[in-house]
This record gives sequence, C-alpha cells and structure tokens, in this order.
Amino acid sequence: MNKLANKVALVTGASKGIGAGIAKSLAAEGASVVVNYASSKKDAERVVAEIKSQGGKAVAVQGDVSKASDVRHLFAETKRAFGKLDILVNNAGVYSFAPLAEITEDQFHRQFNTNVLGLLLATQEAEKLFGPEGGSVINIGSTISRITPPATAVYTATKGAVDAVTHVLAKELGPRKIRVNSINPGVVETEGVHTAGFIGSDFLKHFEAQTPLGRIGQPADIAPIAVFLASTDSGWMTGETLLASGGLR
Repeated sequence: MNKLANKVALVTGASKGIGAGIAKSLAAEGASVVVNYASSKKDAERVVAEIKSQGGKAVAVQGDVSKASDVRHLFAETKRAFGKLDILVNNAGVYSFAPLAEITEDQFHRQFNTNVLGLLLATQEAEKLFGPEGGSVINIGSTISRITPPATAVYTATKGAVDAVTHVLAKELGPRKIRVNSINPGVVETEGVHTAGFIGSDFLKHFEAQTPLGRIGQPADIAPIAVFLASTDSGWMTGETLLASGGLR
C-alpha cells in the first residue's frame, strides 16, 4: 500500500535537482503533488509529465517564495487543485560563495530572502491549509551549517538559520499536530552543481575525500528520506535535523 495515499504535498523549487527527486518520490507513494518553480517552467512541466506518466497526480505552479504575494498565490492554487495540504517541502534555495571582502548586500538579501524568508512565508501559509489532523513540514537544510568552509559565510548562515527555525517551529506548531523536520544533505549532484562548475573541481574533490562513503550524493539519496518524514513512519519525530551526507560532517 502506498505510504502517502490521499495526501497532498507541495514541494518548493521542484523543477530540478533535489526538489524534483522528492516530488517524484512523493508521487510514487501516492501523494498528489504541487511542483513549484520560480522560472524553470519547462523543467517543472517535465516533472509533472513524468509523474502523470506513472499514474500520479501533479500540477506545476509558478511562484517566487521570497515574495509574499507569490507564496499566497502558490497556496491558493494548491487549494484550488487538490482542496487541502498535508505535506510541505521547503526545498527552494539559492547559493553564492564569496570571501568576506566580496560579500555584497545583494548577495546577502537574495540568499536570505529565498532560503530563510521563503521558508517562513511558505510554512506560514501551510499552517493555514493543514487540517485538524496536522501535517508534515520538511525543510531542506545543508551539512554546510556544520562543516562551515571558508568563503561561504552568507550561505552557511542561511542554512544555520534553517536549523534554528526547524527547532523553533517544531515546538511552536507541535500543539497543532504539525511536525517540522529538516534534511541536511552534503554535496549533491544537481543541475546547479554542474552549472557552477563544481564537477571535477578541487572544491568537490576536497569534500569527496572527506566523505566516508567516498562520493557525492544524488537526488535519489535524499528523496526516500523525505518520503519517510512525510509519512506516518516518522509520526513520533519532530524538531529533528537528519544528516544525509554520506558521513560528511
């Protein structure tokens, strides 16, 4: 029996990478899925088409999570499409690395507005849409908040904030039966990692060498953990930060 039958999930930033992998895995377990995207419409529609080809239900909805009006639209469309919400995956995120001397206001605000404010705005709307039976919020953090490499101050700070917010909201929303947990991946091979030129770089080789399992992650390594946190299998877990990093820490 599918673990998420009759459930509705919304995955932010789900057109590519980890978000796309999670969206497809949630759908494979029976959930109806809202595939959110900011600008990659074709990629989001491709994820939806793949889900539907496997007999699942999904819709693509545009929305920049750093903008409150977009977030309200995203959740209104979720309600219109499926009538309710049971699972929110706060996956949308951006990153930019720079040494201290090169950090700018724009870099700071872009990353915090998407990675932290976007998570808060989405969870705010999800709380309104979750029913009396509660729900599951799954934040996507990063192992970077523990390994703190040089020249990543802003991005690391955003993911440290995700850790903190996860713990706070687990306590705040627990009385409403809303569980809040975080998955903190290590380096994962995504379109963004390729675009940034990390594949084959000394930066990546450094992390591979420090990872006990000897490789970087794949979206397929992360998605099953999201399914676990979305399902009743993790019904007694909240406020947890799960490292999914091949042992990198």
